[in-house]
Amino acid sequence: MFPEYRELITQLKTSDAHFLRKFDEHNQLDEEIKKIEQHSSSDLTPEVKVLKSKKLHLKEEIFTILQNHSK
Repeated sequence: MFPEYRELITQLKTSDAHFLRKFDEHNQLDEEIKKIEQHSSSDLTPEVKVLKSKKLHLKEEIFTILQNHSK
């Protein structure tokens, strides 16, 4: 996720608890979605839709944080 911000991500994961929480939550949702999709014939189940929506929202939040720190 966001390879252009790799160094900043590494820095923020150690210095910004809020960022780390968002980053970890995003990764946790990603893993949860993958597990569900492996056991489901469709990735469009209501549960997966909700999780993907939450994951996208987190990704947007993370991107905003990265943009604000890179100015």
